Amino acid sequence: MFPTVLSRFGRSVAATAAGVLVTGLLATAPALATAPALAAAPALVFDRNFPDPDVVKAGRTYHAYATNSEAAHIQHATSTDLVHWSPADTDPLPRLGDWAEPTRSLVWAPEVFANGRGFTMHYTARDRASGKQCIGAALSPSPDGPFVPAGREPLVCPAEQGGAIDAASFTEDGRRYLLWKNDGNCCGLATRIHLQPVSWDGTRTTGGPVPLIGQDLAWEGQLVEAPTLVRRDGRYVLFYSADSYADHRYKTGYAVADRLTGPYTKAPEPLLSTESLGGAVRGPGGQDVVTGPDGRDRILFHGWSPDGSGRRLLYATGLDFADGTPRV
Repeated sequence: MFPTVLSRFGRSVAATAAGVLVTGLLATAPALATAPALAAAPALVFDRNFPDPDVVKAGRTYHAYATNSEAAHIQHATSTDLVHWSPADTDPLPRLGDWAEPTRSLVWAPEVFANGRGFTMHYTARDRASGKQCIGAALSPSPDGPFVPAGREPLVCPAEQGGAIDAASFTEDGRRYLLWKNDGNCCGLATRIHLQPVSWDGTRTTGGPVPLIGQDLAWEGQLVEAPTLVRRDGRYVLFYSADSYADHRYKTGYAVADRLTGPYTKAPEPLLSTESLGGAVRGPGGQDVVTGPDGRDRILFHGWSPDGSGRRLLYATGLDFADGTPRV
């Protein structure tokens, strides 16, 4: 059992078991051989409290979404270059699903994607029935919203495992998958990142979850969370955040696999950390990987503001891959 710790936004939630799929989870493949070198300082691109960023491109415009603010369940901003951002005036998710407690501070970590007929948002909120954080879905014809909740129940809500947070989408061969973290650290349980097939619009699950990784490296502390999955050079690269979100200990790591469901081999050291960035960013995490207007990858993430104001600001830096191994 693991002691209770805070996750990405001061969470206190609880969990359900994924059954036999959990068996053998923590027997991961051998660690990668080399740790990343000291990275160049990333650029501060949005000097605003904007935690857990997710970015989707629609036409020539990038839309970024983030955890709640004092005025909105979900924050929204736009850019044409991933560098200059303009905050939106309205909440793209003005109403939560009927299953969720109407508490703005408990709405976290949105994920938005185009579904062919419009856009889907996955969001984390507090489930009324279980008292745990769970994932819901909402639909909109536009990335600007408003997103309207889909269904009367949460999409993923494994209450016996601590609930579910941090949704991310991945598509391959005409199939869509949802990645999520069971929020076990809310209640003394292990945390795992899961992969689960969903319908193309992301409003219903179409199969059971498969656990990909758990926390088993010393630098990860007592949790892994915030998955982002991409495929580069024929390999699957799973980015994730680990350790306490609340201070400089938060970090971004990665693991690679030759098959979608693994096994995933973790890098022995984080890709981004306060130390690897030379202190230029404190607690880098909640990352997303985005292709820029020049066709090259970027990794966007939040980090604590250096002025001690308690804000998590939006940073970006270039990202390259060599044989599926990421380098910032």
